[in-house]
Amino acid sequence: MSVRGRELLGVILKARGVVREGQVQQALAEQRKHGGLIGQCLIALGHCTAGDVAMALGEQAGLETVDLATTVPEADALELVDGTSAHTYGVLPLRLEGRTLVVALSDPLNTAVLADLEFATGLEVRGAVGDGELLKQLVQKHYGDEASLSDAIAEAARAVEGADAESAAQSVPVVRLLNSILHRAIKDRASDVHFEVFEDSFRIRYRVDGSLYEVEAPPPHLSLPLISRIKVMADLDITETRMPQDGRMELAIDGRQVDLRVATLPGQTGEGCVMRILDRAAVSLDLRALGLQPAEEEMLRALTQLPHGIILVTGPTGSGKTTTLYAMLSEANVPEVKIITVEDPVEYDIQGIVQVPINDDIGVDYAAVLRSILRQDPDKILVGEIRDHETAATAVEASLTGHTVFATIHTNDAPSTVTRLIDMGIEPFLITATLEAVVAQRLLRKVCLDCKETYEPDDEILMELGPQGERLRGTKFAFGKGCDRCHHTGYRGRTGIFETMLLDDAVRRSILSGGSIDAVRQAALAGGMKTLRESGLAAVAGGLTTIEEVLRETTP
Repeated sequence: MSVRGRELLGVILKARGVVREGQVQQALAEQRKHGGLIGQCLIALGHCTAGDVAMALGEQAGLETVDLATTVPEADALELVDGTSAHTYGVLPLRLEGRTLVVALSDPLNTAVLADLEFATGLEVRGAVGDGELLKQLVQKHYGDEASLSDAIAEAARAVEGADAESAAQSVPVVRLLNSILHRAIKDRASDVHFEVFEDSFRIRYRVDGSLYEVEAPPPHLSLPLISRIKVMADLDITETRMPQDGRMELAIDGRQVDLRVATLPGQTGEGCVMRILDRAAVSLDLRALGLQPAEEEMLRALTQLPHGIILVTGPTGSGKTTTLYAMLSEANVPEVKIITVEDPVEYDIQGIVQVPINDDIGVDYAAVLRSILRQDPDKILVGEIRDHETAATAVEASLTGHTVFATIHTNDAPSTVTRLIDMGIEPFLITATLEAVVAQRLLRKVCLDCKETYEPDDEILMELGPQGERLRGTKFAFGKGCDRCHHTGYRGRTGIFETMLLDDAVRRSILSGGSIDAVRQAALAGGMKTLRESGLAAVAGGLTTIEEVLRETTP
């Protein structure tokens, strides 16, 4: 075992001969600019591998490090952990030392894995750090393919026969089943998992790329144990089935921590549950990853450097507004700038930024927290949502006193935001004095690259698009014919389209003169604003998405 106390990660990596001082300094500069952990920055820059960072973290924490290329796991140890758990947690049992099971894992800081394994095995479990890629290969070698969800359902169904809800929720097969459901959801890039109870059936659905699809259905008698297990893990009241409850929990999946938000809802035929998956590894908080056109990216980057003013991001629920705001904050996150956010809830932790969750139950709402934030000497502020006059007025006050305010608001497009603020009671002269830009956005499903094909659009489609369609004449359109990789939908992944309205002099004059939404829109278009429809058609021309997606999500 190698121990280096609490030396800095960069120092350990240099001592191991993995990186040079110049590479560490480059990573530190990237960290100051975009946030994140130093290890993640080194990996992103190509200076080292995830395995290198894991081994260094293990040394930093004083944990055993193991060379998996030469270590042979003991057969008795392998039998103590089932294949589903090994695949789900990304662990390999190595040896048994009395009542202590030693397992290799790729993330030395993921203590939740060890706690779950202790519950499942009844033993004390100690972690040793090994290379992540080799670890996956060895789990596959010793355990074979991951057990199917159908097998986990069958095992759990047998185990809970005749058991009461509380003991069933604690049974190992039910724990394995829930882990399998969530592991598959994360592998499929699901944003939400729906557990729905009906009179004579129990349905589980994943939301992937904005659309729901069903997975194997467990028998109805598994609904109560599964939802009870979720409530136990989320620290909710297992006996309360008449009132909705909200909670959160963390789960170790493939050797990393995934945050889960839980919301239960009593229904006429039983208690249902929805779990929101917040997988930090699946989200890039970088402007370059949002799908922006180069000119749009530079525009948003410039907005992050404004010394004061309000920047609003608008769109329906689930359109990626928070991700865009986080990416903008990451761009502005440097040691010379203090940033504070107020959110409901805090979705992702960003190093170097003070993040405050609201709690309406005790009166800690957006407006109250925002007023307190102004006394904390911030430079930039993020408000999760402007939803009422008080919050809007406080945001205006913050801007007028020299702060940059980033926030979301619910409108259909960028020009409509002006009317929404006026409806909230904000005077037009205050809007023109503080509002700098509005970014409207949508998420469009991307054509699956594994089954992508192209075709020449017919005249009917081009005519439906009007003048914009004529500009696409001769362009090949793309579609996905459907395959296993995209669950036969033809789509895999999503990309953003954007409509950015800068408040130039013409737009401000239109607002001050009491102009309609159309008048504000025409002024913005004259100043160079590209509409959501135009942004979507550019994505079609680039083969990223289908014309059907653009027509579904945008208006002319």
